Amino acid sequence: MSSDDDGAWCPIPGRQYDRVVLGHGGGGLLSDELLRDVFLRAFRGDTLAKLEDSAVLPRLAGRLAFTTDAFVVHPLFFPGGDIGRLAVAGTVNDLAVAGAKPLYLSAAFILEEGLLLTDLERIVESMRSTAQEAGVELVAGDTKVVERGKADGAFVVTTGIGVVPEGRTLSVSAAEEGNAVLVSGTLGDHGVAVLARREGLEFETTLESDCAPLASLVDALLERAPSTRALRDPTRGGLASSLVEIAAASRVSIAIDEAQLPLRPEVRAACELFGLDVLHIANEGKLVAIVPESEADAALAAMHAHPLGRNAARIGKVAAERAGQVTLRTSIGAVRVVTQLSGEQLPRIC
Repeated sequence: MSSDDDGAWCPIPGRQYDRVVLGHGGGGLLSDELLRDVFLRAFRGDTLAKLEDSAVLPRLAGRLAFTTDAFVVHPLFFPGGDIGRLAVAGTVNDLAVAGAKPLYLSAAFILEEGLLLTDLERIVESMRSTAQEAGVELVAGDTKVVERGKADGAFVVTTGIGVVPEGRTLSVSAAEEGNAVLVSGTLGDHGVAVLARREGLEFETTLESDCAPLASLVDALLERAPSTRALRDPTRGGLASSLVEIAAASRVSIAIDEAQLPLRPEVRAACELFGLDVLHIANEGKLVAIVPESEADAALAAMHAHPLGRNAARIGKVAAERAGQVTLRTSIGAVRVVTQLSGEQLPRIC
């Protein structure tokens, strides 16, 4: 405590806190302590350590891929991941499905007053380990603190930069008649895992989010199937939205078969319980691949040989008629039109 001339007492913030306080976002001593004790302790790259207003990067050869995303998932921690792993993996995956090698990330944190510092440290450590797994470096960042009740613990915004190798071209507008439609694994795991934690559901086996960086899987796939036409990570809006976007952009139709969709029994049960359509549920560690028929078997073999693609499956094909339409053949032999998600099936899922 300190006293001014009229005898009033003014509080001086202490140096030890177990929770985030507004002073941590004020740009002064507490901000410096948070930066030093939490962020720089986890992220040890030379570029970030310089603490410049901008990260100055070496010259990059090739076409640049650039993406940004915001993460507001609730709860912050869920089976198989947390908001930190999700933020890194989500941005890395957006680069990877564009055919880019992910290289650099920046991260902005919006923290709520009262967030436990141990929770923040856990989130940051998760980001560090996921960035290491993905082979990317965090080179810049920012932190803001808002009043209690003005956020929900923590929000994270990440931006990524990557380089597309020479000769690699992928686009949602490049699907062609006769192409095979592949997915890299079981669908709906992330959305149902978050829903289960939120609603207190229990399954006979532990269902975890599929949250993971996919760059190494993409490299393995493209090495065996270099003529791949399009890749997409079916996050918000799920598989349905990704396929509709590809069909519309490429002016083709896509037909998939319900019997071929890889699903965990727990996901199937949760969808039946809550009346959810698994085609609309978010995934955070899966990809959709549109591959020439001549390379489809090689692409599947490459994914099956990778830890993140063991459950990869061929689920359909591309046709020329009814441009922009996606259809599903159901388990009873009927055919229905698949549409993009309307509204929000599972809010705050990423």
